[in-house]
This record gives sequence, C-alpha cells and structure tokens, in this order.
Amino acid sequence: MVFEALVRWNHAQRGLIAPGHFIPLAEETMLIVQLGDWVLRQACMDAASWSKAAAVAVNLSPVQFKNPNLVASVKGALAASRLPAHRLELEITESVLLQNSEATRAILHELRALGVKISLDDFGTGYSSLSYLRSFPFDKIKIDRSFVNELATRKDSMAIIRAVTGLGRSLGITTTAEGVENEAQLELLRREGCTQAQGYLFSKPRPVCEVEGMLATSRASAVA
Repeated sequence: MVFEALVRWNHAQRGLIAPGHFIPLAEETMLIVQLGDWVLRQACMDAASWSKAAAVAVNLSPVQFKNPNLVASVKGALAASRLPAHRLELEITESVLLQNSEATRAILHELRALGVKISLDDFGTGYSSLSYLRSFPFDKIKIDRSFVNELATRKDSMAIIRAVTGLGRSLGITTTAEGVENEAQLELLRREGCTQAQGYLFSKPRPVCEVEGMLATSRASAVA
C-alpha cells in the first residue's frame, strides 16, 4: 500500500486551499525549496509512525532539482525520521528531465542509490520520450488520469494504456493508473495488466490522522 502526500494550505479565512492555487507562486518565488523540504520531512515522519510498513510518495517540483542540496535534504529526512528508504517514493514529472538532463540524471541516480523509489508521474501528457525510460531506470510509471477518464469511451485511450502497461511489463517497471473512480475502470485496467491503481474509488484525500484507521481496515480485509 502506498499513500501519496498531498499538501494543502489551511488558510484562516479561506479554509483549505488546493495546491494549484499556491504551488505555482511558491515555484516562482523559489519558496518551493523550503516548502518541499518541509513536506518531505513531515511525510517521512508520518510514515515512520504508522503501525504498518506502508510506503509514502512525495512529489518533487522541477524547481527543487535546481537546489544543490536536494539529495542531502532527502538523506536528512530519512535520517531524522528513521524511515527505511524503500518506503519512500519520489515522484517527478517529465518536465524535470528536460532541464540540464545530465545533471538531473546524476541526481536521480544518487537518490535511487539511497534506496528510495523513483516514479515518473503523469506519463503520456508531456513529451513522453521513451529515451527517458532507457536513460534512467524508473521504478514506476504513473498513467495520467486523462486516459483513465476516457477508458470506456475512447479506443485511443485504451490503446495508450495497453501500450504503457505492456512497456512496463517488458521493462520490469510498475504501472499505476491515476484517477480511478469506478469498478468498470478498475476491471478494464486489470485486464490490461496495470499493476496498481489510485483514485476516489479507493479513497478521497484524507487527513493523516485517519491513516491508522485505513491501515486497520486493510488488515481486517486481508484477514477476511
């Protein structure tokens, strides 16, 4: 089981503000470096306290790769929390690979050498160069929700998902479908050999205080 860390701004007057409204500004002002470091440390601390050894996935902004201390930040988060490295997944988008590719690949290899997993997020929506999969050994490819949404109505979406899952099988890479909202979508993904799925079918975003209850439910289901 993998939990994805989702940041929200709990504003005193406006309530919970979605990341789309403040992350772009944080990236523009470079505050994303400090914010990303805090999110990473908090996510690792939370995951280390769980009663079940579930993994936690944390998104990294392309701007964070311009920070020379990124690898040290990940090391520090793991050391401070004592979270085993294999329980941390770092998600990047294809845009990360477009900037100074040699330096970026070197950072990714350093991160992977720590034992953390590296996921390629929103695959299929950007440049989607297959050379990325050859130049860096990703642990996971995440199929964008836009293809899952139209899975039952558009043959091209089904063809793309079939191609990506087949590619994942051939390369030994886990494939995760995003935005799964109903059983019909899940069944179609299973038929195509998709390894994992996430979305509202399983749970809406929940506060970290509810994780233990979800873990307990999953254990009860496994026993049953």
